[in-house]
Amino acid sequence: MVDKNDAGPGGRELGPASALERLPPLLATSLANGDAQAKIQARARRDAQMRGVDSIEALREAVKEAARALPVLAAIPRLGKLDAAGFRRQAALGLPFLVPGLAARWPLAALTPQTLRERFGALPVRARVGDYVGTAFAPDRAMRDMSMLDYLELAAAGTEGLPPYLGNLELRELNRFCHWPAFFDKPGPPRFWLGPAGTVTPLHADYDDNIFVQVWGAKRIFLAPPHHDAFLYPREANPLLFGSPFDPEAPDFARFPLARQAALLDCVVEAGDLLYVPAGWFHQVRSLSFSLSSNRWSRTRPVVLDRA
Repeated sequence: MVDKNDAGPGGRELGPASALERLPPLLATSLANGDAQAKIQARARRDAQMRGVDSIEALREAVKEAARALPVLAAIPRLGKLDAAGFRRQAALGLPFLVPGLAARWPLAALTPQTLRERFGALPVRARVGDYVGTAFAPDRAMRDMSMLDYLELAAAGTEGLPPYLGNLELRELNRFCHWPAFFDKPGPPRFWLGPAGTVTPLHADYDDNIFVQVWGAKRIFLAPPHHDAFLYPREANPLLFGSPFDPEAPDFARFPLARQAALLDCVVEAGDLLYVPAGWFHQVRSLSFSLSSNRWSRTRPVVLDRA
């Protein structure tokens, strides 16, 4: 979901009501206005052209084929400081890795939830509410538009079940507090993820390379290689995104017996850490504390395919 969060005319702050008018329509509403299948196909063609590939389907199959030659990891490698060339060499191996402390000195890391209340309370946001895990890859996932201040108050009040989550939002007012390394030739815009302990992004695979930075708090992340989609019962949300109904934190092997064969591993990403998630790797993310994260997806061919 893409959320536009520009400042108002002359850079002045907008109040919550006028700010919320600038959020795009929810996906279900958008698709009801036209031919959904035609829009999906047109998007797939644009995405393939942007990445310099013949088709997204061919990209997916090439990523899975490259993954079959990968070694089985016992743990996520932890590396030292990397420049762009070092990152590319490591990423070409096609395996995830973690760079501890890379973002520890970002100005964003010095902000606090109170800062968000005081300086960015009027920002329009779209919160995931209700059973956003069970409907994660459906066009009618439960969402609620509100201001940042309203969201923080809702999160602080506590709710039964899943806590509300700000996920995958473009918050351009926060971009200037980030010092992203020049790892990707064509990075997408930074996306932000904010919420209390217990927020979850369920198991899924994106077919773009991903650098994920934990700014505040900690998250537990499960990963599985692309070709193990054969064991994870994936469902297409769009040509670049596949969700899995299997939950590695509460495995139900009676419903999903093939999942016993999936090579799942997990790691805890602490404040300041950067995690590289190669294209096609399945991952599930749970907040262990009140957390702020940001990520960027590459908009070019996955690095592993250059090696392959």
